[in-house]
Amino acid sequence: MVILSLTSLCLPNDKAQTAPPSSDRVFHSKSERDLARDLPADHEAAIQIDTSRIYTLAELTNVAQSHNPETRVAWDQARERAAALGVARGALYPTIAAVALGETARQAALIGEFFHRQTLGIFEPVLHVEYLVFDIGGRTGAIDVAKANLLASDLAFNDTHRKIIFQVASAYYRLLNTRGQREAAEVSLKNAQTVEDDAQSRLANGLATKPDELEATAARAQADFDLQAALGAEDIALGNLATAMGLPPDTKIQVQPITELGLPTAMAESVDREIDRAFTQRPDLMEQLARVRAFDASIKRARSTYFPSLSFAGDGGLARAYGQQDLLPGHYAQGELWTVGIQLKWTLFDGARREHEIAQAQVDKIAAQAQMDVLRDQISNEVWTAYSNMKTALRQQQSAAALLAASEQSYEAARESYGYGVRSLLDVVSAQKALAQARSEDVFARTQLLLQVANVAFATGDLIQTQPPKVVP
Repeated sequence: MVILSLTSLCLPNDKAQTAPPSSDRVFHSKSERDLARDLPADHEAAIQIDTSRIYTLAELTNVAQSHNPETRVAWDQARERAAALGVARGALYPTIAAVALGETARQAALIGEFFHRQTLGIFEPVLHVEYLVFDIGGRTGAIDVAKANLLASDLAFNDTHRKIIFQVASAYYRLLNTRGQREAAEVSLKNAQTVEDDAQSRLANGLATKPDELEATAARAQADFDLQAALGAEDIALGNLATAMGLPPDTKIQVQPITELGLPTAMAESVDREIDRAFTQRPDLMEQLARVRAFDASIKRARSTYFPSLSFAGDGGLARAYGQQDLLPGHYAQGELWTVGIQLKWTLFDGARREHEIAQAQVDKIAAQAQMDVLRDQISNEVWTAYSNMKTALRQQQSAAALLAASEQSYEAARESYGYGVRSLLDVVSAQKALAQARSEDVFARTQLLLQVANVAFATGDLIQTQPPKVVP
């Protein structure tokens, strides 16, 4: 009973975490509650945002690059690959270990025709050295693999920044769009209220009918409804921007308005030059090429196993021993010791394991090359689509600006004609709705043009390219 009790105390508590007892209901355990309690403590404190400051897109991007957790994950993965390269390079150097050996033994030693009891106690502090002299490509192949993997991780880190920058830019321009839509909805509501006031005034003076007033009231209610929808969309867009920056979605951020941003008036380069530049700048394509090189190095490392390897091993130190035979007095003795050995190893047969390893590495390389070709086609299509969308957005922005100017003139003319009794209130309401739609399309066209410019820069890899410093004479 005592042994059973002690055993039960040493065993872990299996009741702390078990499988759900049945499949028909949700199961909540103590371990889940412990995790839920620890999660808020592990959350990193958000950075402080100056709510009175107006942030530009570049400043928003800087905050995202330094605070978004995806960049830290990519950075840690690159550091892990750098450590793996250090491990691979360490194989080029000898291994030296300090070893302390202690042993005591009692055995029967045959001396003459009798066995004599012999007791020995030995203590040996030594240095052990191992060194692989050469292996014809094994270690260098592993180093080349680690170098290629590190380069791929560095490029993946850059690609993460490219994606984060585009996410922030997209969220920023969508916020500008929703903010412009809200401002346009506010102006439209103000115009609708003015038309409603005019209709009520003219009805009171006998110059309008009740249906005119009801039509104006309905137009004002519709404008108010559109404004509430625009306010909700702006709140969502602001939360999306904060999330892209790695901040809580309820963070209040003041951003640079669209009126302070310049709009492009023409396309800069041809689509062929954009595609060629993408092939030389896209980090994900270069990352895939680095993976192909890693498979090349894997093939080199696998082929090195066909050749012999030469290694060296040795020990050097002191030995202190105590010995005694039968009941005779024992004695202490000490002295230095060393061993040196050279091993030439050549694997002649291993059941075709090396052939299969080489074949596997070659197939992996072919697959990586095919994936790189697929990625090149995908990049070409992305750049072509982004370039076409930018051309369309540029034409739409120019058309939307002309439409807005014409709608403003039409609305003013309709109101003036209505004041003279030449046009009906329905004409004024229709012109007011057309003006509201033109304002909305103008804001959307401007932000869409800026978004497509960022999309072209994202597709070509321009977002992460730094301009060379200007030389001042």
